[in-house]
Amino acid sequence: MGRIAAYFAAAVLVASGIAGQAILKAKRPGSAPALAEGLFAAMGGLRSIAAEIVWFRADRLQESGRYVELAQLASTLAMLEPHTPEVWSYAAWNLAYNVSVMMPTHEDRWRWVSAAISLLRDKGLKYNPREAELYRELAWMFEVKIGADIDSAAPVYREKWKETMERVVREDAWEEVGMDRKIVEYVSKVYGIDDWTDPQASAIYWATLGTDCAAKGNNRAFLLEIIRQAKIIYDRNHGNLIQLP
Repeated sequence: MGRIAAYFAAAVLVASGIAGQAILKAKRPGSAPALAEGLFAAMGGLRSIAAEIVWFRADRLQESGRYVELAQLASTLAMLEPHTPEVWSYAAWNLAYNVSVMMPTHEDRWRWVSAAISLLRDKGLKYNPREAELYRELAWMFEVKIGADIDSAAPVYREKWKETMERVVREDAWEEVGMDRKIVEYVSKVYGIDDWTDPQASAIYWATLGTDCAAKGNNRAFLLEIIRQAKIIYDRNHGNLIQLP
C-alpha cells in the first residue's frame, strides 16, 4: 500500500505542476488544461485515492501557512474532484483571502481576487451549475471582499471592477463576466439596480441565481440575507431610500 501511495503522490506532484499553471496562469498555452485533464482521466477510479492524498497535503500546507503552494495544490484537487463544490469554494477562498493578502501591492492583490472570482464563476459553476454553495461564495465575495472595507485594498478592487463593468455595460458584453443579460434586466427591475459597476449589484445577481438552486435550508437563508444586505449597501452607496421589494 505504501508503494501505491507513493506512486500516486508522485503522479499528483506532476499533475499539480500542470493543472496549477493551467488555472492560475491564464496566459499559458491552451493545451495545458487538456493535458492535465487527460492525465487525471487516465487514473480512472483511482482518482479518489489521489484526491485523499492531495487533501492530506493541502491540510498540512494550510497548517503551516504555505498558501501559494496550497493554491497550486487546490487547483489539482479541483481537477480530481470537479463535481465537488467544496473543492472550488476551498480553492477560491484561499486565493481571495489568503494568497492575495501576501502580495506586495494592491494591484497584485486584485489579480488574485480576480482569479478567485474567475475560478468560481468560469470553472466551478461550469461543472456544478446547480450548486447553491458556489453562488453563495461568489455573491459573498462581491458583497464583502470587494464591496466592503475588510481589506485595505478594497478601494482598488472596486475601482478595477468598475473599469471592467463600465466596458461590459458599454459593449453589452455580459457574457465576459458570466452574466445573462435577461437576468441582469430582471435583477435591475426587481431590486432597482441601475449601476452595475457597483459590486453589490453583482452580489445580488449571483445570490438571486443561487436561490433558484437552493429550495430550502441554510444555503437559501444565507443567499437571501446576502441579497438583503447587498441591497442596503447598494442603496446607501447611491443615496437611495433603503427599501427592499
